[in-house]
Amino acid sequence: MATYAKEKGFTVQTLSTDPVASQAAGGTWASGGNTNSNHSGYGGSSGTYTAALVASNEPYGANVELYDGSSWTETGNLNTSRTSAYSAGTQPATWLGGGRTGPGSSTNNTETFNGSSWTEVNEMNTTRFSSGSTGTYTAGIAVAGNTFTDISRAVETWNGTTWSTHPNDYDADVADIITFGTTTAAIMAGGFDGPAPRGGSNNSVSTAYSYDGSTYTSITALPQTLNGATGTGSQTDAIAAGGNRYPADNTANTVAWNGTSWSQVQDVPTAAYAYGGAKATTSTENQLAFCGQPGAATSTFEWSAPSTFGQLHEGQLFYNSTVNAFKITENSVTAGSWSSGGNMNTARNQSGSSEASPSSQGLAVGGNAPPESALVESYNGTAWTEIADLNVGRRDGGSGGVYTSMGYFGGTGPGPDVASNELWDGSSWTESANLNDGRQAVRGSGSSSTSLLCFGGGDPSVRDITEEWDGSSWTEVNDMNTAREANPGSGAIPTTICAGGLVGSTSKGETELFDGTSWTETSDLNTNRYGGGCIGTSASSLVFGGDPPSPTYTAKTEFWNGTSWTEVGDLAVTRGWTNGFGTVFSAVAAGGYVNPPAGQTAVTEEWESSVANLTITSS
Repeated sequence: MATYAKEKGFTVQTLSTDPVASQAAGGTWASGGNTNSNHSGYGGSSGTYTAALVASNEPYGANVELYDGSSWTETGNLNTSRTSAYSAGTQPATWLGGGRTGPGSSTNNTETFNGSSWTEVNEMNTTRFSSGSTGTYTAGIAVAGNTFTDISRAVETWNGTTWSTHPNDYDADVADIITFGTTTAAIMAGGFDGPAPRGGSNNSVSTAYSYDGSTYTSITALPQTLNGATGTGSQTDAIAAGGNRYPADNTANTVAWNGTSWSQVQDVPTAAYAYGGAKATTSTENQLAFCGQPGAATSTFEWSAPSTFGQLHEGQLFYNSTVNAFKITENSVTAGSWSSGGNMNTARNQSGSSEASPSSQGLAVGGNAPPESALVESYNGTAWTEIADLNVGRRDGGSGGVYTSMGYFGGTGPGPDVASNELWDGSSWTESANLNDGRQAVRGSGSSSTSLLCFGGGDPSVRDITEEWDGSSWTEVNDMNTAREANPGSGAIPTTICAGGLVGSTSKGETELFDGTSWTETSDLNTNRYGGGCIGTSASSLVFGGDPPSPTYTAKTEFWNGTSWTEVGDLAVTRGWTNGFGTVFSAVAAGGYVNPPAGQTAVTEEWESSVANLTITSS
């Protein structure tokens, strides 16, 4: 009898359980022993999973404790009381440097630990606090930091006796940087870009670099802006837990680094800033996070991941003997989730967007700030930047196109509904031929400023009108089957999807597809809504947020596979009148309206799909 492998010419791996994307992907957090004193998240830390150290505490303390894998014991105090120090090494051989010694004062003092007591040794060359640090007792590194009056880019290395200033400063003006690895193979990510003489943004950042002992190479950015997280592990296998997303709140997110990319794994139990970590632990199999600020000042959380795992790759075929099925790993939209991105500079709702842009390069256009706004912002995957304004300030218009070529049309301005059509060429807006029917709450789609579709809208009555733009004029084509306004929609020419909308006071779930000539009704949304965001194509799209038939907005996200809608991961921030850009695999939701008293929001969320194990069926 011929085997499958012989017939197909290759061997199919047989597994009793599905593989995971990485060792870290299978990891979980559990509670460990509490510290005896409140370390408030500002202590230096070092050691391993079963032999860790935390030193100093708020305000300006000298207390030191040791962890044996289950409980903490107090040991010899530091000679110099401080907070926001930085350190590296093992429990019996640690160095600790810098920090804040009082209001408005910092130090370059360095101390070493021999397992029972601390000794003051040679000072650092740069006085600072909140630096990144990693390495060993005899080969450590301190990166960037705060001097109270400025952000330091200085990088110093420790050889067990003295500090040496590295000739190449760090590539960014940040403090509270996330650092892990060695002095010759490290990852440096995130940080807080505070207001400094060089002009800081006063925000967390997501940029990341690989360091080889002399140069910094830009790598994949963190999935969100982040500073003050604990980072432990190696240059190819690490996790970062907690931290702050200033100006947003502290986070419980834990992200794993596999040497190429970041992925979201199980959250640390308590959202907190400045966790300590077992910095000498070099893999994601076991880690620690302890003494976060606030809410976890005495807490310890132990991370464990499987010691063996099946590495999952997209397109990998395997046989699961437990469920008796062939499976394949694919990038699955249904396994995706939303995470925090950089906040917009101006909170707004009812804006337009370059819907066909990638998630790393899109535009948010106009909106209600209030009042009706002409502001335009561009997103680079991390942060928003204000660019050239519209000629006509407005909200609730239709839009389509990409970052360098898009249109924004219709809407409501300071006066009556507008028919204005403006085109973007990558640097400026130009007024062009108006819509035939000026209206508000209109929606649009398209791939560029020469290929756009405008459909629906309202005031005083809902419209079923569809107009097509060819780069010079608008032409009315076949009407929609259901007249509506504020109807989420996206796609290109000739194919577009429209899902939901508002008719009178009723939210709708009807979905229609445009094939270049006419609209066809298809499967309804699971949750009726209007004023939601929509990105993608007529064959593959996401609808997110919006106003359902209730007093509150929705966070629900639905995925269209060309045939039907499936509910996937919710937005973190419930909102209506939002917009965005990207694909079903990687997208951005920007701004919107949240329930009073907050009103307009600047919150940005990023959608990322995940690789998942899917059963192969006969169909």
